[in-house]
Amino acid sequence: MAPSIHAPRTRPAVSSGLGKAPTGIRGFDEITGGGLPRGRASLVTGGPGAGKTLFGLEFLARGAQDYDEPGVLLAFEESAAELADDVASLGLDLAGLEASGDLVVDACRVDATDFVTTGEFDLDGLFIRLSAAVQATGARRVVLDTIEVLFGALDNEAVVRAEFSRLLRWLKDQGLTTLITGERGREGQLTRYGIEEYVSDCVIVLDHRMHDEIATRRLRIVKYRGSGHGTNEYPFLVTDRGLMVWPITSTQLTYPVSTDRISLGVPRLDEMLTGGVHRGSTVLITGTAGTGKTTLAAAAVDAACARGEPALFVSFEESPDQLVRNMRSVGIDLGRWVDAGLLRLWGQRATAFGLESHLAAIERLLDETTPAIAVLDAVGSLTHVGAQSEVTAAVAREVDMMKSRGITGVLTSLSHEGQAETSSVDASSLIDTWLLLRNVESDGERNRLLFVIKSRGTAHSNQVREFILTDHGAELLDVSVGPRGVLTGSARMAQVAEERAAEAEQSAELERRRLALARRSAEVEAQIAVLREQLATETAALDRLVAEESRGGDARAAVRATLARRRQGGRDAPPPAGREG
Repeated sequence: MAPSIHAPRTRPAVSSGLGKAPTGIRGFDEITGGGLPRGRASLVTGGPGAGKTLFGLEFLARGAQDYDEPGVLLAFEESAAELADDVASLGLDLAGLEASGDLVVDACRVDATDFVTTGEFDLDGLFIRLSAAVQATGARRVVLDTIEVLFGALDNEAVVRAEFSRLLRWLKDQGLTTLITGERGREGQLTRYGIEEYVSDCVIVLDHRMHDEIATRRLRIVKYRGSGHGTNEYPFLVTDRGLMVWPITSTQLTYPVSTDRISLGVPRLDEMLTGGVHRGSTVLITGTAGTGKTTLAAAAVDAACARGEPALFVSFEESPDQLVRNMRSVGIDLGRWVDAGLLRLWGQRATAFGLESHLAAIERLLDETTPAIAVLDAVGSLTHVGAQSEVTAAVAREVDMMKSRGITGVLTSLSHEGQAETSSVDASSLIDTWLLLRNVESDGERNRLLFVIKSRGTAHSNQVREFILTDHGAELLDVSVGPRGVLTGSARMAQVAEERAAEAEQSAELERRRLALARRSAEVEAQIAVLREQLATETAALDRLVAEESRGGDARAAVRATLARRRQGGRDAPPPAGREG
C-alpha cells in the first residue's frame, strides 16, 4: 500500500550536503531529491491558473500538518477567507491550522496610492510584520504570494532589485525556508522583472496549456543551486487530495515479487501457463475487436473474487451496468461480487479528462479498494487524449502503481487487423505475460484463437488453442490440424467427426480381426487336440509293439540257449526223437 497523502513522508536521501524541506507534494519531492532547499528562497512562477498559489499553500499546510514546521503566509492579492476556500479544494484545513497556531495568514493588501515613488521606498514595515508573525508561531516556512503585487507600484527597477535582494537576505538570515510566487514575464523572461529567478536558489515554472482541447499542467525545475534535480517537464494535477507531479510512484524497479501463482479463471489457460500467472505480475491481453479480451479479463476477476480476494475493474468503453449484463451472457456473474463488496466496477470515457486526471483517478481507486487484482480494460483508448510517448509513460506509471502494491494487473488493448502482435499502446516490454487473441475466418465463419506470446519467469505452452465463449464461461479447445492447416469452428467439428468415424471404423476392424483370430485360434486348438489324440494312440500302439517285440526277443533268446546246450550234450538236453536208449 502506498502511504496516505496525509501521512508524513520520509525525506529521500540526497547526495549533496544541502538540507531539504519536503513539500509533501507527491512526485515533486522525488524529482528534487527531498523538496525545496532548506533555509533558502525558492521561486514558483507561471501564468494565470497555473497553480502557483495552491503550490505555496500546500507547501505551508503540509509543513505544519505533517512535518511539524509552522509557517507564515503573506498574501498580497487574496483575503484569508478566500485563501481558506482555495486550499479547501486540496483537502486541507487552512482555518484549522490557523486556529491551532501552526500557521499565520496575513493578507497584506497593497494599493499603489500608498506609495510615493518619488520618495524613499523600503520594506521595513513588511519586515516588522513578518518578524512578528514568525516569532508568534515559531515559523520555519514562509510563503509570499504574489511578489509582483508588492513591487507593482514601483517603476524603478533598481529599487525593486535592491529591496527584493534585501528581503531574501533577511529571510535567509532568519533560517526560513521561503517560497515566493510570481507571474510569468514577457517573452524570454520567467518573471515580470526578470530578476527574481536570478536571486532565488530554486526556480520552478508552472504551465497550464491546451492540447487537443484538453487542459494539461506542466512543471519544470529551471534551476536548483547545490543539488541535482529532474530536468524534464513533468505533468502535474490539482486534485482534492493535493497536487500530484509525475512521477507519483517509484521508478527504481524496487518492488517485491512473489512466486505464488493465481488462476486466470480458465483452467486450460492456467495449464498453458504452468499453473497460472505470478501474483503481482502484469498481464496484457491484445486482440482485434470481438476476440473476447474483456471476457477473458472478467474471468480473471471472477476467479479472484471466488477466492475471496477484492478486485477492481476499470473500463474506458462500457458502463458498469452494461459490463455486468454482457458478462452474464457468457456465464460470468460479476453483479454478485459487487453486491458482496468484493468487486468495484468503475467506468468512464478516456476522453473525459487528460492523462494526469486519468492517473490520479486510477491511483485513488487503487488506494480505496486495495485490490488483489485490477483490470484496466481498453487502455488503448488513452491514445485519443495524448501523444504515443505520453500514453506509454502513463501506462508505465499504472504498471508501477500496481506492481509497487503487489497487485496483479490485467490490461486489455486493441490491436489492428494485419498487426496482431502489436498493441495500440506501446507497452509490451513492460508486461510479464502477453496473451494474444486472434480472429480467423474459414468456411464462411469467424472463430477465435489464443496464443501465449510470452510469460516471464515461467514455462508456457507454445501451442495455439481455440478460444470459445459458452453459456458457462470461456473455454480453450485443442485445435485440429488438417490438410488446410489449423481448423476451427465447424471445420474443426467436421474434422473431429471424421477422425472419430475413422477411429470407430478402425476399432470395428480391429474387433472383427480379433474375433476372426479367436475363431482361428479355437480351430487350431481343436486340430491340435485331435492330433494330440492321434499321437497318443500311435504312441500307445508303438509301445505295445515294442513290448511284444521285447517279449518275443526274450523267448527267442531262451530257445537259442536251450538249443545250444543240447548241442553240447548237456543233461538237460532231451534225447533225440526216434531212438531207443
